[in-house]
Amino acid sequence: MAGSTRAVTVTWAQQRIIAPFPAGVSIASMSTFAWIIVTSLFGGILSVLFAAVLTLNTRTSWVQILISYAIGALLGAAFLNALPEALELSKNPGQMTATVLFGILLFFILEKLVLWRHCHSEECEVHDPTRSVIAAGTHQHDHGRSGMMIMLGDTFHNFVDGILIAAAFMADIQLGIVTAIAIIAHEIPQEASDFLILLNSGYTRKQALLFNLLSSAATLLGSMLAYFMLQDMRHLIPSLLGLAAAAMIYVAMSDLIPGLHRRPEIDATIKQVALITLGISSIWLAGNLFAHHA
Repeated sequence: MAGSTRAVTVTWAQQRIIAPFPAGVSIASMSTFAWIIVTSLFGGILSVLFAAVLTLNTRTSWVQILISYAIGALLGAAFLNALPEALELSKNPGQMTATVLFGILLFFILEKLVLWRHCHSEECEVHDPTRSVIAAGTHQHDHGRSGMMIMLGDTFHNFVDGILIAAAFMADIQLGIVTAIAIIAHEIPQEASDFLILLNSGYTRKQALLFNLLSSAATLLGSMLAYFMLQDMRHLIPSLLGLAAAAMIYVAMSDLIPGLHRRPEIDATIKQVALITLGISSIWLAGNLFAHHA
């Protein structure tokens, strides 16, 4: 009798340890949850810290290199992974392509509303390779107004990134990994841009670093909320993948590529094409390496 009681107690304890999440979240899905947490947390912190280091240099060549690579990574993840997966999961390909089209229009509107802001106004052409890093302590600031606007938009942007990362991982581990790689590749030069804007708005480097780290936490929040909500709404995953593809296509084509046209020289063009190709190739390689991981 005692042995039977002990067995029941052990079983209950084991269940409490291995199943700490609400009902509906299976044990098998915990590895997916771990992937989502690690990539969201690590990606956000890595992007901010790397961006902070980049701004210590008065040259923006590294930012330009990362932008070219990010274009390839975003386009590769969109066309080689997210869109094919969305079309495969969707029962209506026409509806899925309409979702992508709607997403591109939606992100255009959001950018107009400065919620999805990527800093391309005349006052912050940080993607311009001829622009020097704005030194901390400069008096050309606006008392924090632009900085707060950027942080609001970036926080929303990161929150949406988290949702898209979670949806990608829940569809397929391999898709989640390449989506996270593409988003991180874009976030590094973007966080560098935001860092410079905060400095130009009168913030110290420590304040700029802290605000960017807090903003990056929105990625983790978005991914966790999406993970638990999508447990009972998996039918939304194909549409979210379509929106993820739309987001990556829009950012690459509308936000990043125009900045590369400021360098029409043949040597700069060759480097840009090579880096874009490298970005696409790395996404293709990552997709194949992790193809059997799920």
